[in-house]
Amino acid sequence: MASFPTCSPAELTPLLGLAANATAAADYICNRFTATSDKFTNTNYAIDNTYLLFSAYLVFAMQLGFAMLCAGSVRAKNTMNIMLTNVLDAAAGGLSYYIFGFAFAFGGSSNGFIGKHNFGLKSIPSAVYDYSFFLYQWAFAIAAAGITSGSIAERTQFVAYLIYSSFLTGFVYPLVSHWVWSSDGWASATRKPESGGLLFESGAIDFAGSGVVHMVGGIAGLWGALIEGPRIGRFDRSGRSVALRGHSGSLVVLGTFLLWFGWYGFNPGSFLQIAKSYDTSNVFYGQWSAVGRTAVTTTLAGCTAGLTTLFSKRLLVGHWNVTDVCNGLLGGLAAITSGCAVVEPWAAIVCGFIAAWVLIGFNKLAEKFKYDDPLEAAQLHGGCGAWGLLFTGLFAKKQYVYEIYGAVGPAGRPYGLFMGGGGKLFGAQIVQILVIIGWVSATMGPLFYIMMKLKLLRVSREDEMAGMDMTRHGGFAYVYHDDEASSHPPAGFAMRRIEPSGSSPTPVSESRNNGESTNNVV
Repeated sequence: MASFPTCSPAELTPLLGLAANATAAADYICNRFTATSDKFTNTNYAIDNTYLLFSAYLVFAMQLGFAMLCAGSVRAKNTMNIMLTNVLDAAAGGLSYYIFGFAFAFGGSSNGFIGKHNFGLKSIPSAVYDYSFFLYQWAFAIAAAGITSGSIAERTQFVAYLIYSSFLTGFVYPLVSHWVWSSDGWASATRKPESGGLLFESGAIDFAGSGVVHMVGGIAGLWGALIEGPRIGRFDRSGRSVALRGHSGSLVVLGTFLLWFGWYGFNPGSFLQIAKSYDTSNVFYGQWSAVGRTAVTTTLAGCTAGLTTLFSKRLLVGHWNVTDVCNGLLGGLAAITSGCAVVEPWAAIVCGFIAAWVLIGFNKLAEKFKYDDPLEAAQLHGGCGAWGLLFTGLFAKKQYVYEIYGAVGPAGRPYGLFMGGGGKLFGAQIVQILVIIGWVSATMGPLFYIMMKLKLLRVSREDEMAGMDMTRHGGFAYVYHDDEASSHPPAGFAMRRIEPSGSSPTPVSESRNNGESTNNVV
């Protein structure tokens, strides 16, 4: 929304003529004008905060999508376990992000490496952040933890989830988000001049988190799964891959649609505000248009990746697999997350097409090296997230980059290599990829290794074979038999069989004596 004009009594008085009360009239008019301007300003803040809150609700709803996707992708005997870990990610992540994480990520003014203010939301709300911003960023933090839980599913102790989830959301993830998204971060595309120059005069553009969220969660899951080793039975004695199929394709599809729906808060919501004009000659064009465009690029990338996976897997393995299609679609969404706001819709189709093949390729590598990830989380979020960062460095459009991040200096800001913007942005994207891999490996790798040595990471062989629902959580997620006596028919109760017309029904006792079966009603 354009700034509201100001009113000055000194400038207004001469326009009112030489009347004796001209000064008083000018003061009155300007006071009323200022009051009206304040109302518009308050409305502007209310619109933006409401938009951000609803975006936070959408991103938080992705936890339900993660829960359904994870539940459907594991065997039935581990359903309770994986569902509980998703609840734990949100709960433990909420406290750790409140106490430490938000301050490490956005506690400015700080240095380029880590934030150092606003612990426990001290001094919030402020002119910079409101409570809605914290809620939105918390939803992002627990999404990263949810990604990791999928990689180590079906073989991990419950206490390990508690430890890694708190550490990831309270320390590892916040520092990466500080580097890329804080105005003090060393790699941030919005870095303040007083904090230092931009990385390669551009900064890394990761608009909604292909690297900050998806790569962090994916690389953390990679190390967890590598250190734990594959599930029992995942590879036979000769080293050949054995498919351990998830128990419910229905839950996988439901989870995929919930995640897709939540992505409309994840990507468009990352503008943080919607009532902003770009001060162009077109009054109908502003940030609200960019929000809509971002939703379109998000949609096209996911659709393209899903369809590419569908036909590619059909050619490779000879059948149509709904789980593969769902994962491919999510891979496209993870890839477009970085550049969703700064690319044209046609470029999103390119992004989704290549993302599908990136996922297929990484899955082939995982199988070759006997890497076991029940949800393909490291390949999907780590691999497709990295491709998304590279894609942004290639296809970011000058106009959109300038509208969102502003021009820098007389020479302007670098943009996509294939769009004529030079290679500086692409270089910054490569740096971000390498730094995320290095940072997450240096922090989460040792954590998983220490837990493994302390026997806090992997469950026993007996527990894994029996299923953790029964051995760790008191029973299966599904009731296969109803033990309530009231649900069974009384003794001797049975319905007679339906006989063809014209014949008399056979009595129950007679049919039993003749060795015939009866149809019981339960």
